[in-house]
Amino acid sequence: MQSLARDTQATPGPSVYADGLRAELWTLWHNILLKRAPHVASWAEAAPLAPIPTGPAATPYLQALSIWFQVLRIIDENTEVRNRRLTETNKGPEAVEGGFAQALSDLAPSIGQTEKLASELLAGPTLTAHPTEAKRVTVLEIHRRIYRTLVSLETQRWTPTERAELLSGLEGEIDLLWLTGELRLSRPSLHDEIEWGLQFFRDAIFDAVPQVMDRFDQACLQVLGQTLPVTPNIRFHSWIGGDRDGNPNVTTEMTALALQRGRETALDLYTRTLDQAAGRLSISALILPLPAPHAARLQAIIDYVPDDTRNPNEPFRQALSAVRRRLTEDGYDHISQFESDLDALDAALCAVDADILAQRHIRPLRRAASVFGFRTATLDIRQNSTVTTDVLAEIWALSGQAPEYGSPQWSTRLRAELANQNLQYHLRDDLSDQAQELLALLSLVYAARTGPDPKAMGPFILSMTRSADDILGVYLLARYAGFGSETLDISVVPLFETIADLRNAPAILLDVLNVPLARRSLKTGGTMIEVMLGYSDSGKDGGYFCSTWELERTQRRIVSALASQGFRAAFFHGRGGSVSRGGAPTGRAIAAQPSGTITGRLRVTEQGEVVSAKYANRGTAAAHLELLLSSTLRHSANRAETPARPEFDDALDALSELSQTAYVSLLQMPGFLDYFQQASPVEELARLKIGSRPTRRFGAASLDDLRAIPWVFAWSQNRHLITGWYGFGAAMVSFRKFRGARGDEVLQDLFRHSRLFRLAVDEMEKSLYQTDLALAEQYAGLVQDSDIRARIFGAITAEHANACTAVQFLIGGQAIGHRFPRLCERFDRKRAELARIHTLQVDLLRQSRTDPQVGTVAVPLLQSMNAISAGLGWTG
Repeated sequence: MQSLARDTQATPGPSVYADGLRAELWTLWHNILLKRAPHVASWAEAAPLAPIPTGPAATPYLQALSIWFQVLRIIDENTEVRNRRLTETNKGPEAVEGGFAQALSDLAPSIGQTEKLASELLAGPTLTAHPTEAKRVTVLEIHRRIYRTLVSLETQRWTPTERAELLSGLEGEIDLLWLTGELRLSRPSLHDEIEWGLQFFRDAIFDAVPQVMDRFDQACLQVLGQTLPVTPNIRFHSWIGGDRDGNPNVTTEMTALALQRGRETALDLYTRTLDQAAGRLSISALILPLPAPHAARLQAIIDYVPDDTRNPNEPFRQALSAVRRRLTEDGYDHISQFESDLDALDAALCAVDADILAQRHIRPLRRAASVFGFRTATLDIRQNSTVTTDVLAEIWALSGQAPEYGSPQWSTRLRAELANQNLQYHLRDDLSDQAQELLALLSLVYAARTGPDPKAMGPFILSMTRSADDILGVYLLARYAGFGSETLDISVVPLFETIADLRNAPAILLDVLNVPLARRSLKTGGTMIEVMLGYSDSGKDGGYFCSTWELERTQRRIVSALASQGFRAAFFHGRGGSVSRGGAPTGRAIAAQPSGTITGRLRVTEQGEVVSAKYANRGTAAAHLELLLSSTLRHSANRAETPARPEFDDALDALSELSQTAYVSLLQMPGFLDYFQQASPVEELARLKIGSRPTRRFGAASLDDLRAIPWVFAWSQNRHLITGWYGFGAAMVSFRKFRGARGDEVLQDLFRHSRLFRLAVDEMEKSLYQTDLALAEQYAGLVQDSDIRARIFGAITAEHANACTAVQFLIGGQAIGHRFPRLCERFDRKRAELARIHTLQVDLLRQSRTDPQVGTVAVPLLQSMNAISAGLGWTG
């Protein structure tokens, strides 16, 4: 086992830069330990590392390791961006993996085809407040300053003294991390989470988006020989302040606050840019008169604030000041008016042959306005179908006995009231707080849809959609909230999460389209119907491989079903950061989607630690957005249906069913819930204050009600990681046994030619590599019943062996992880330290559970969860 000191020694080779950076920062980190905790500094120098002391004495060790893991991640992020730039410098833009230039070069579309593809292209990254980010905003800001200093260190222009000053600044930031601490002393409020999400726009996203659009223009110029009049579109969405699924803190008042803060943040960013432009565009009309039409247009902008007499004879400065004042005084009735004024400034600069100035000072703002509007991000609403049906039943009960949900009588009354032009409304004062809250929310949605930026409010995401009645129920509630009767200006997006609901999804959607009001309302937005797919809960429900295949099959069937009615599907993928929750490399995940399921539009959730990993810094944010758009462009360009391979579908059906059977069998084993609760820190996790919402949706103590995030978090903390591979090994054993040699040929062919199967196997291999049964056995030792412990852990051990054998069969007998050297190198760099933390956590869990102070969790135990999350790179 290597010591931390030895691990950072630079070695010759392609990673010399990163190795050198790690060595320098290890020294700075070590300096802080010498100052703040000398005994920890001595411990870090030892080889092999000694165990971490248990109890309160563990605190400085855990704090030190957690900081070091964070520094390693920042170094890796900096290295990735630097390597991307070096690739472009040395080999050209077409060599940059995931870039626009590479995509256009590979596709070789005509100018007309590219323009059509770009005009239809819309990517919708959706920031959520899912509690999978264990870091405080203050800590994230320190991380960002460390990252920016590393970028500065890349240049060779610094003198030794200047470089030493930069390193001294880094040491100060590491010291600040130590002095700040990571643990939240209180659970973050919803207001905190709203500001957390907006900070990424202030720090990186607002500046990254115009940069990405410029990259598209440059790629078109290089590959096609000209720029195009259109660029791909990005529309950021957010659930922060709108996601009330099981979170009682999200009220209509807080949703209104989220809308307000989104608008204020956008306006602040615009005014900052307008001030910068006004400070620079000192073009005198006495030196360079504007052509009459453009002079008149700018004068019309200036006349909006006639009292402003500053900067005479400098029309651009005057116009920019007028735009700023009108913006801050709510003088724009619609976002299009603001965009029109910016277009006028751009056109006027071009009219005097100042295209470079327009490109630098006006166009980035204009492009930002097209993406962010007066909102920063479009705020989605999410609520669980259990709540919407309960409220509907309550409203009906005011006028007599409400029918039972799921009965024919329920469906009949629902459809009758939707068709009733003279629907009777009830006084909201007669309703419960829950019902009044939901109707007030829908009224807010209606008001926002008719405001100055109609895109400020997004769709109503209906969690746990089980039937057409669930969707239609939201339409009826919208009518009760005042939406009208002919068509409803509300988009209800079903979220299909369980395996059963995924299988029923096509029939559910067709049933909705049979209702005239729903069909008319859906058609007002064109022929595109948005459908959300739940990766986390389907994985929790059926296991990783079954979920993967069911999501693929559901998409195909939905596309076919909607096409039969003249509609198209726009899929919204509810992915998380870990493999178990749909996490995968962005480009490959998009490429693996079924043919015809991405027709220019793609939405995907960006959750917790994924947000900070992708959007904390401008370079990383720009690279990720370009990859997201270019991958969507590639998939949309290849719309031809992939030739059917019946033997592939047959094999995947069989493997999925066998995998689900094995997975569900584990969950149904006697004592499984006891094993899960005792062999993991799932109960203690609730004390880790990383989100404003509860661990369980409705307070029940069952696996069904447990959220997918703590489910995955717990299996990660105890290094079982069964959520990323369990069931596949047993499925492969059975398949190969009954299909024989021909079955083996199909499996090998499937691995070579199916993007989906290849991606699933790759991600399972990564999970298997990071699984550690020796550490898992230590956690199993916490299970009090020896029979339960032996039975459950024995099943997990056997299935792990089966899964490893199955993957090795497919990859030609190579060692698990051999195909992913970068991942293995990064993980192995922290393996020994993680093992020490896991061993400590087991001791702390044992102590905590025998402590007479019931309900308390020691700070070191919470720190161990943070440190393990930092080392693994994810929580849930």
